[in-house]
Order: sequence, then structure tokens, then C-alpha cells
Amino acid sequence: MLTACTKAGKTICLGNNQRKEVLLSLRENEEFVCPVCGEDVVLKLGDQRIFHFAHKRAGTCIELFDGETENHLEGKLQLYHWLMNQKIPAILEYYDRGIQQRPDIMFMYQGKKYALEYQCSPIPEHIFSKRTHSYLQNGYTPLWIISNQHLPFRKSNIASLTNFHYLFLRTSEMGNLYIPAYCPEKRLFHFIDSIIPYSVKNAFAHHSFHRLERMSLQQLLAPAFTFNKLSITKWEAVVNQFKLHWGLNNGARSNQFLHELYNREMNLFLLPAEIGLPVPHSLFIQTSTVVWQSYLFFDVLIGKKLGDFITVNEITYFIKKRIRRKEITIRQLPQLDKVPYMDAILDYLFLLERLGILTKLTETTFQLKQKILLPRSNREKEEMWQSFHQKIKAFSRNNK
Repeated sequence: MLTACTKAGKTICLGNNQRKEVLLSLRENEEFVCPVCGEDVVLKLGDQRIFHFAHKRAGTCIELFDGETENHLEGKLQLYHWLMNQKIPAILEYYDRGIQQRPDIMFMYQGKKYALEYQCSPIPEHIFSKRTHSYLQNGYTPLWIISNQHLPFRKSNIASLTNFHYLFLRTSEMGNLYIPAYCPEKRLFHFIDSIIPYSVKNAFAHHSFHRLERMSLQQLLAPAFTFNKLSITKWEAVVNQFKLHWGLNNGARSNQFLHELYNREMNLFLLPAEIGLPVPHSLFIQTSTVVWQSYLFFDVLIGKKLGDFITVNEITYFIKKRIRRKEITIRQLPQLDKVPYMDAILDYLFLLERLGILTKLTETTFQLKQKILLPRSNREKEEMWQSFHQKIKAFSRNNK
């Protein structure tokens, strides 16, 4: 904890670069209390850790502040100084008694009130969501930044993201979706954007790193991202690996989706090339693309004849039915106004249109132009994939 009050009610903030001698004198002449619970706190001025306040004994809010790591203290202190250096009015550890919440930093920017939370330890999803909704309902714009130590960096174009990581997903002022992270040790922002999951916990993504000193708040709120084209060959490789791991997993026999495949006399490894394709908004759906696109194939496409109509209302009915039966799971993204999961479905329909499977008649109505065929052997599968790759190449040439 970096902010406390004297018994007389004066706020003491340790983020203002006071000299140790001044703080030693203050400690000798004053007693301090926690602004949240009112209990006594002590000013710690050791040489090993950042100067901070700590509760003298266990109390009602000790678990919120006294468990802070050095990473958390250093991170929010750096971000506070970063804002102040940009002449942005900011208060470190501002306690809002009306909602009984204490963001790491409260600041004003372009007429908006922000609550910045630098999160260094996992917290339950329901607590994250409750705090976020409380901020939103009381006039704050929440700005959650995850500690970079919680983002394992595997490859330049791959990210391992759990449900906890996705809680930090936010929309930029330009409408782009990204996860902001910060590393106080290296003084680096780390942005993850262009996220296209291929399994529940793994995704293709773009990573970018920015030095704190070269970043402005505006660049944090509206970062400039460049579109990164995803290789269909790389996508196919990881999806096939995912299928292999999934199919050989010990829990495969009890898997609801695999059980439905079996009942339909279908093979996970002989699904059509048009199932399990990458689409831009697929991160809104926690269920893997292989599964939800298969369900769309089962429920709508497989029963249609050439020339039949396919409406968005019809698809929405079946998707919601799968959601109610917990066969499709929508991601919990508390920082977004809503989770428009149907955007992913529409992305997929538009992709099928470009591949010659569907014809778009109106914004909500399509017509089946070509059937999606099921390969009956590995040889047929390879032939279909070759044909599919030719379509992708032709499509890519036409879009240059």
C-alpha cells in the first residue's frame, strides 16, 4: 500500500518521490491509518523493498493490500509517474467510498474518469466481473492491465490464453480488440491483438512491445495495430495437431462432441476442409472453431439442398439451442459492452460465400450454392484439401 492517512486526516502518498529523511521524520511524528478500514498501519522504509505502508495486525482489508508483491508496487508506481509526466491528473490508490473500491490509479482524461487496475495475481472471474461492472455503473472507464509475468511468451505468432487472460480483453477507441500487459522490470508494455483461437486455450495472435518512455496514454487507449495475415497452412497444421491430441486424450470417450460425431458415423480426422476455419471474431466463442462450425454443419448445412435458403434467424435458433445445452460456450468478457458472438458466425458465413459454398442474397439470407462433402478416406481428404487450397490461393490473389 502506497497511500495512507494521518490521524488528523491528511493523505500521505509515497508516489511523490519523498526523500527517506523526510519520511523518517514523518514516521517519528505521525501515526497512520488505512483510508479503507481505518486501522493502524506502519510506514516501512527498508532498503530491500519500495517504501510502503502495511497494517500492524490482521484486519478486514489486510488481504487486499498487505499481500502486494514487489512487482505490483513497482508496476503501479511506474504507471502513476508515467501518467503524471504527461500532465494527466491522477491519484494513486484512490478510495471511492461510494462503491467501496480502490483502483490502483484513478485519473481523468478527455473528460472521462478512468480506474486503472494493474493485476499481478489471479483473481476469481466473478470478482473481476463484479468490480468491472461496479466501475462501469458509477461513471468509470475500467482499464485493466495484466502483469506480463502472467503471459507466457511461446512464439511470435502464438499465445496461450486462459479464461483469466481474456478478462483483460478490451476494445480500443478504433474498435480493435487487444489485451494490454506491462512489465515493470523491463519498463515495457506488451499488447496482444489479432487473436484467433484454434483451441480453448491456444490462439494465433500478434505480439507487440513498447517502451514506457516512448508511449503516451493515447497510444495505450488506441494502439495502432497492423493486420497480420494468417497462413492457412500453419492454421491447418495446428488444428490437425489439436485434433490428434484431442482424439487420443483419455477423456475422449466421454466428450460430448466426439460422442455426437460417433453417433453420426463421422470421423474427427475426416471432417471437411471447410470446418474449423479461422475467422476474425472467433475469440467471442470459447468453444473451439472445429466444434462450433461442426455444429453449424450438423444443424443447418448438412440438411440443405442446392438452392435452399439459409437465414441468420435459423442459424441463431440452433446456436442458442446449443448454448442452452452447454455445447457451445460464449466467453465472459466483462470490459466489453456486450459479447457479439454472432459476429463470428457471420464471419464464417461470409467466408463460405467467398469459397463458393454460399451465395449472399441479403444481409441475413444466403443460398446454398455448393454442398460441403465429407471425405470417406484419407485419400479423399487429401484430394479435397488440395482443391480447398486452390480456392484459398485464388481468393488471396483476387484480394491483393
